[in-house]
Amino acid sequence: MVIAVLLSSINGFAQIKNAKTETVKIYGNCGMCKTTIEKAGNVKKVASVDWNKDTKMATLTYDGDKTNQDEILKRIALAGYDSEKFRAPDDVYAKLAGCCQYDRPVKTVAKNKEAGMDMNAGHGNHDHSQMAANKDAAQNQSQLKAVFDNYFSVKDALIKTDAATASAKAAELAASLKAVDMNKLSAEEHTAWMKVMQDLTANAESISKSKDVAKQRSAFAALSGSIYTLAKVSKQDTPVYYQHCPMYNGGKGANWLSKENAVKNPYYGSQMLTCGSTVETIK
Repeated sequence: MVIAVLLSSINGFAQIKNAKTETVKIYGNCGMCKTTIEKAGNVKKVASVDWNKDTKMATLTYDGDKTNQDEILKRIALAGYDSEKFRAPDDVYAKLAGCCQYDRPVKTVAKNKEAGMDMNAGHGNHDHSQMAANKDAAQNQSQLKAVFDNYFSVKDALIKTDAATASAKAAELAASLKAVDMNKLSAEEHTAWMKVMQDLTANAESISKSKDVAKQRSAFAALSGSIYTLAKVSKQDTPVYYQHCPMYNGGKGANWLSKENAVKNPYYGSQMLTCGSTVETIK
């Protein structure tokens, strides 16, 4: 049995091309932690994680052309387990089984690491630290700016009931989604991104492949829910207005986001252009 497991592990590593191996500390307690940590970190033929519950050390083996240490550790953090670089969301940690709730490292240190700040900088180097933080914030914003801009372009096309333009702009949205570098997102943005990425992509592609404006609007309603999740955790240059149409979908209603407070309904266009209201302002 031991030999079989060992051979399976070796075969798993052999399937990973351009393999890099690194050892990092990941906090946890028990065998259940080991299962969760390894499941979160493993990606077939891309990354493999072997965590030791006694030493708290994990061996990461991964294809350096397809992923990196940060991406693996972020996935593990999103599963509830802190490392020396990334802190798990507090609500996720709180949901771990009692036996898995390990003693957490100092919160401020983990958060600073997570934000990309240089923990080795001298205490007198405050200006440089602030500059680094500002640079990170700008990078985070630029990562999602194209996503939001393309979303608004799709919305504007649907207001005009222009299926061809909506399709083209949705294709641009899908491309901007693929261009997002998760490593440059803030911790909150990364958590939200992981939750909505698949639905965002699926709905953007659905709109891009259709020339039926009714089907496009249906996908846009779902798309808007995911965009709202991102907008709530991403800093905006200007206010974004979360708006609601009570008539759409047989009276069930639907929401969308706009850069303008004045209502222009993407679900009905000129038929009921001003139907709806602003229900939230995101700043």
